[in-house]
Amino acid sequence: MSLRIAALGLLTQYPGSGYDLLKRFEQSMANVWPATQSQLYGELNKLANAGLIEVSDIGPRGRKEYRVTEAGRAELVRWISNPQDDPPVRRPDVLRVFLLGDVAPQVARDYVTTFAEHATADLKRYEQLRDSVNWQDKDSDFYSRAALEFGIQNAAMELRWAHWLVSAIDERARR
Repeated sequence: MSLRIAALGLLTQYPGSGYDLLKRFEQSMANVWPATQSQLYGELNKLANAGLIEVSDIGPRGRKEYRVTEAGRAELVRWISNPQDDPPVRRPDVLRVFLLGDVAPQVARDYVTTFAEHATADLKRYEQLRDSVNWQDKDSDFYSRAALEFGIQNAAMELRWAHWLVSAIDERARR
């Protein structure tokens, strides 16, 4: 996925300024596609130059509000409709697990314990986000909540798996 698509998708749901987009991004997309303020503002310029968004209003102090053009909506639909174009998923954290046999058992256990701590923090953050949003009966909220639920269930699975692996490492050490 690209920042281009993330920004385009958010602007399709709710037109707004770069600042508005940044705030919505931080509360939603940043959980799956983190970006800095400068990256996001740069992407707005690229989207405008490509004709995928346009300025719909200019407010005080030159504040620009953007909306998606028909070409932008078509690009978003094209991207959503072609998941076969996605790059393969890479998980460096799981690659490390695959290679843990090359380190001392305590180093392996420490790595998996840290993995569990990250999963716990992610799970807590996702649950807090879920509980802090006033979800509306709109398609955009329904699917945003579905994406968040994926994060919740994935973090919970990773936590269960890490606990299982720590126990398995401990069992191997006792033999």
